[in-house]
Amino acid sequence: MKIEADSNDITEHPHDDKPRPYLCTVCHKRFTTKGTLKSHKQIHTTGMLYSCSQCEKYFHSQRYLKQHMNVHSSKYKCTECGKCFRDNQKLTIHRRSHSGQKPFECTVCDNRFTTSSDLVVHSRIHSGEKPHKCHLCDKAFSQPGNLKYHMRVHTGDKPYKCSVCNRSFSRSNHLQTHKRRVHSNRRPYDCRYCGKLFKCSRDLKQHVRIHTGAKPYSCRHCSERFTWRNQLKTHLLKSHSEGTWFTCHICEKKFTQSCNLKEHLGLQHHEGVKPYVCFECQKCFCTVGELKSHLPVHSYYHTNHNKTV
Repeated sequence: MKIEADSNDITEHPHDDKPRPYLCTVCHKRFTTKGTLKSHKQIHTTGMLYSCSQCEKYFHSQRYLKQHMNVHSSKYKCTECGKCFRDNQKLTIHRRSHSGQKPFECTVCDNRFTTSSDLVVHSRIHSGEKPHKCHLCDKAFSQPGNLKYHMRVHTGDKPYKCSVCNRSFSRSNHLQTHKRRVHSNRRPYDCRYCGKLFKCSRDLKQHVRIHTGAKPYSCRHCSERFTWRNQLKTHLLKSHSEGTWFTCHICEKKFTQSCNLKEHLGLQHHEGVKPYVCFECQKCFCTVGELKSHLPVHSYYHTNHNKTV
């Protein structure tokens, strides 16, 4: 069973800063009022869910199901890439990924964002605030949504499975990103500086930093700034002994993130599994990074072949 959480749900606004003192002991969501928590608990006690006849997703109320049906009717459809949304607000925000519009600016580092919620989350990079803690391992997060997905590390729950390579994911957006990056050649996002095409908006956003020189990640201990989050993590480990190295027990290679160690172990170099297939030549690779490094070989060939023709 797949359950779709709606970001407009009053029980789940992961990016705002409203106090949420009322905790659901079943799923660890937090709520602003006791009444909201009481209504939410009915999901666990009665199992009342509303299913979509088109894609078999489930929703906590008829209102969210009705909003979701707009996706299938294409009522709010992006004219650039064809992606559909449940309401006009989501479509407006999405269109900024094509136009490059970023109306919300950070007052600390002048970095700009497409939504106010992204700015709120970003501001915690400067403040170091992580108010949402896991009660099992004490790991802290800047937003409750990340805590929710973190809990699946302890439960091992990965409900979203790729139909092509059978790889499983704890979040639906991770599955969608995986499909675009690994199993599709569609690149709807283009860089306004150099015209380079990308499969997802996140890759485009990161690429643009090469042109702008933006360094949104700042060290809370010194004046160092970094372009990429993993650069900041490595700096904190090496220079300030903050954080934990994740070490492979077979080859003793070190990683700054546990997910990178898991990817390194499952696969790949130690087990010989190669789940990532090139759509051009069908060559198989152990990691997404290896596949991405391989793809420009075909781009080079097509470019020079076309020039010759």
